[in-house]
This record gives sequence, structure tokens and C-alpha cells, in this order.
Amino acid sequence: MLEKMKGCMLGAAVGDALGMPNESTMPSLTKMRYGYRKAYKGHPNASLAAGQYTDDTQIMILVATLLADGRYTDERYGLALKELFAREALRFPDGSISAACDHMATGDVLSSGVKSTTAGCLPPALPFALAYPDIHEGTERAVRACSVTHTHPAAHAAVSTFINLLYYAVHENPDPVRMALQQAQNEDEVLGGKIHNAIELEKEGIETETAILKIGNDVSLYQTLPIAFFLINRYQRPADLLTVAAHVGGNTDTIGFLCGAYLGASKGIGAIPVDLLEGLEDRQRIEILAQRIFDIYTRKLET
Repeated sequence: MLEKMKGCMLGAAVGDALGMPNESTMPSLTKMRYGYRKAYKGHPNASLAAGQYTDDTQIMILVATLLADGRYTDERYGLALKELFAREALRFPDGSISAACDHMATGDVLSSGVKSTTAGCLPPALPFALAYPDIHEGTERAVRACSVTHTHPAAHAAVSTFINLLYYAVHENPDPVRMALQQAQNEDEVLGGKIHNAIELEKEGIETETAILKIGNDVSLYQTLPIAFFLINRYQRPADLLTVAAHVGGNTDTIGFLCGAYLGASKGIGAIPVDLLEGLEDRQRIEILAQRIFDIYTRKLET
């Protein structure tokens, strides 16, 4: 389980860093290149080096660190996020997170969230999927964390879906995708329908380029999450999954984050290409954090 937790956190960061240069661009599946690279000149991520991650992994690390230190509260998370934003240290942040941080500057941290359905609600959920033996408790805590920036019920349903996907992958359920789909269908009919449609399109053998047009790839959780489900069902080889996710265009950093997290959660750190791990920003820091999250899980399991 420790190897899967390390794989989940590192896989998320690897997917994010691979998708970083293509964030907000058009799909480029006919010009795919394996490995890290810089964004083009003038891109919002142009200041980042190849192998560096975006705000998605920054937020995952922030939440995981607070949990590992035994200091996590929703208010501390909000204050730390606000401080990062105020220093302009968040890398090309989700628009809803930016809006929530703006609200925090003049109001209460815990009442600054926006009624948004952007996929920026998903990265802070990841550590909760790993730290809690009880999936219901982990989901409840993750939804509360999500509410710091995203108050829309669909965002909460998406977080719950993502938690189920990772939790059941780490715990070796035979079909984590089905468990996550059921959760989505139970909580948000539209989200559940779109994820189901994405899975069915994959089963039909539709070309990935066509699937992107039908499912979408923008920052909405109604597109980002379904296209990730399509990809994790379509591509079984780790290098293929990570490379394609990085080139589908649109919200590539978050799509890569989701696909990499699932890859590591289901197959462990050993499934992530060694060269990508070696070139990843803060690889050692993230691996140590995963160990500390595993220690939290173990302590909770014993109580």
C-alpha cells in the first residue's frame, strides 16, 4: 500500500508536469513527444522549467503537508492558499481558486468559496483519499476542504468521485472505475451521465481525437473528469497514458494529474517511468510526504 500511495502522489505530479506546457492549447495528438518540456514563449507557464508542476500539485502538497504535520484545518488550508496567491506564487491558478482567494483577502476564509464547477476542486482531495482508512470520513473531509474554494454541489460530487477512484485503486478493488462511476451517478446525474458516456465511447473503440471533441477537455469538471476516465480505460501502458493525457489540449495539467494519480494508485510507484521520476521537480519531497501520509493511515487504522 505504501508503494501505491507514493505512486499516487508522484504520478499526479508527473502527469501535471507533463501537461504543464500544453495547458490551454489545442490537442496535439499527431505531434506527441514523450517526456518533459517547457511551454512556448508567452504561455502563462513559460517561466517554468521542464519537469516543473503547476498549481494542482502545489495545492496537493500544501494539503498533504498540513495533514502530515497534524495541523490541517480548513481554515489553515484557506489561509495558506491565500498567502500563496498573494505572493503570486500559485502557477497559473484555476480561475475559481483565484476568485476565492480574492474573496479571502477581504472576508472570512471559510465563507469565500465560489459556486463553481471548475476542476480546480480536485487536487486538494487527493491526500484525503490516502490518509483515511474509512472512505466516508475521507470523503467528508475532502468535500469540506473543497468548499474552501468551490461550493457548487457538482464540485463536491466530483471530489467524492475522485476519492472513490483512488481509494478503491489503492485498496485493490477489482474495478475502481465502476465504484467511482456509481458514486458519480448517485451524487450528480449529469456528471455520472458524462462519465458513463465517456466509458461507453471508449468501449466502442472511438478514436481518441474524436472522443476529445465529443467529451471535451476544458476546465469544467464535467469535461476534465470524463476525459480522464476515457483515457485511463483506453491506455494501459503507463508511458502511453501519461503522454496522451499531456497532449489532449485544454486542461492538460489537471487531466494529466488525474491520470497519473490513478496510474500510481492502481499500479504503484514502479509503474511510473524512471526517467520521469528522476526529472520531476521535488520528487524526494513528494515521496517523503507520501510516506508520512501512509504513517497517518496506519495510525488511524490502529485506533
